[in-house]
Amino acid sequence: WRKMAAAETQLMLSVGLIERDTNGDALWVWCYPSVGPELRELLLGKCCLTRESLALHTFVFGQFRRTWYYITTAEVQEPTGLQKVTHFSIVLTAKDFNPEKYAAFSRVLCRIYIKYSSPVKMMEGYIAVLTKGICQSDENGSFLIKDYDVRKAYLAGSIKDVVFQFGMETIILYTALMLKKRIVVHHPRIEALQEFTRALPALTWHRKDWSILHPYVDLNNYELEALQMCTGYVAGFIDPEVSNRSDLYDVYVNLPDSEIRISPQAKVSEAMTMGKLHKDIGQLIVQAAEDADRTDSQVIKDIAVKTREILTNLASLAEESENSKITLETLRQRRFPPATENFLYHLAAAEQLLQI
Repeated sequence: WRKMAAAETQLMLSVGLIERDTNGDALWVWCYPSVGPELRELLLGKCCLTRESLALHTFVFGQFRRTWYYITTAEVQEPTGLQKVTHFSIVLTAKDFNPEKYAAFSRVLCRIYIKYSSPVKMMEGYIAVLTKGICQSDENGSFLIKDYDVRKAYLAGSIKDVVFQFGMETIILYTALMLKKRIVVHHPRIEALQEFTRALPALTWHRKDWSILHPYVDLNNYELEALQMCTGYVAGFIDPEVSNRSDLYDVYVNLPDSEIRISPQAKVSEAMTMGKLHKDIGQLIVQAAEDADRTDSQVIKDIAVKTREILTNLASLAEESENSKITLETLRQRRFPPATENFLYHLAAAEQLLQI
């Protein structure tokens, strides 16, 4: 267990503190061990204490260049030793995606800060988790890193909710994810955005890849530059302006209006052509999700079994070909319906099974 805890704790990168004072100014006041200037700038911008709207967001998370950040914000209720501070945010950065784990840990850190009004005590808690995987205190609650398995984090989003909202159109999302396309999701409420986007990578469970998730992106150059370096992604935006940025997406999801649209670019619409295979998978997804007795993880498993079947067929086609790679010719000989052939060709490319 110790060894596992050690591996787990090495995922944490830093803890930081942002405070808003009685004049309404929000400042980065402290961090341990350190946060580079570019990332610090970004984190300040993501913290609700510096944003125009006065809405308080107790917990937000996102990713920037493979660093995950988790921001928990609290209002200071009188009386404490925190003079002139009205609100503060605890900012954790880490290498792993695990919102529940870091939300729980920051809640403990918040209570410690409110009680002692000093970052030193927070640093002690942080170091305790870093070295022992546990932060224990009677009145401030305990945090145990081993309670937060990464698979739990992967399964915490609800695929059933996604299907409930989009029905058969979920197949568009499945296809886009399978082909490593760029999905942009818009919703004005950050919590709704995060809840929806975090569920999507589960549609391609065989990859268990949540690094494609960027749930909280603003339309500024350095965030967009970082995003555009990724092959495929699921990116969330609260700014409705993103709908005009067709250079950023292959599939655009307007959450408030339950609309999904495929980019009209020829290259994209060709790869995303739907046929009988898609219809079959779509029906399987909808039937599994609508079954009240099936849990989210069972639905994910049902989809994964179907995906595995497709990938196994693809792999056996590859094995029959020279250098174990698929060519368009290999697929043509099989006389698949055009949409199926097209999907398998692009899937082979995404899974690196294509002869180039």
